Amino acid sequence: MADFKNILTDVKNGVLHLTINRENKMNALNFETLEEIRSIFEEVSDTKEIKAVIITGSGEKAFIAGADISEIATLNEVNARKFSENGQEIFSMIENCHKPVIAVTNGYTLGGGCELAMACHIRVATANAKFGQPEVNLGIIPGYGGTQRLTILIGRGKANELMMTGDMIGAEEAKSLGLVNHILPTKDEALAKAEEIIAKILSKAPLAIGMIIDCVNSAYVPDENGFQTEANSFARCVKSGDYKEGTSAFLEKRQPHFKGE
Repeated sequence: MADFKNILTDVKNGVLHLTINRENKMNALNFETLEEIRSIFEEVSDTKEIKAVIITGSGEKAFIAGADISEIATLNEVNARKFSENGQEIFSMIENCHKPVIAVTNGYTLGGGCELAMACHIRVATANAKFGQPEVNLGIIPGYGGTQRLTILIGRGKANELMMTGDMIGAEEAKSLGLVNHILPTKDEALAKAEEIIAKILSKAPLAIGMIIDCVNSAYVPDENGFQTEANSFARCVKSGDYKEGTSAFLEKRQPHFKGE
């Protein structure tokens, strides 16, 4: 994988560790960083050797403290729509990736950072994590899908409250609302938990994992029949070699060896 200016990448045992590396800017997402994320996820989709992704932020203070305000301040009505659509498109690439993506949210997870975390399939937080969509304090609203994903994850009432007030919530409240899957005391422990979850997922059939992602996402697409997506995906799984291996292994009382075929 190529070197990037604002992101560190490291592949270990088939898992890409993606670290937003702008610690002096609280890992804020500028235009350049977003395009680097796009390039990375294009490569993830095309690279068989990469089987999963863990995203985190440099340092202990922030996962991503938001978008880069100095860039937001230059927007006008004409380019603001493109700014929003571009971020939405990149985060949809994460959400629709057929390989599991886990966010390890260390510290401030605000604005665009919260939006990126919500686009991931699973979120593991450190105990000091803080979540919020404080864009209203700038006279704007979330633009990278936050109004939609936050509502889906925690419900209309609480989503309205958090976005209208700009309030932050801690990790425990985020977990109680369904925004976070797990909380660990430190970043190292949170990363270890993410790796543990990934290892368990990677022991399953890769095709089925991708189909689960598609089906879960389809539940939130208004013009898509999620039940039909499920039936179609079920049929695709049954055509696969992994289906034959999984059922044979079960009947033969042995561990399956899935190949993603």
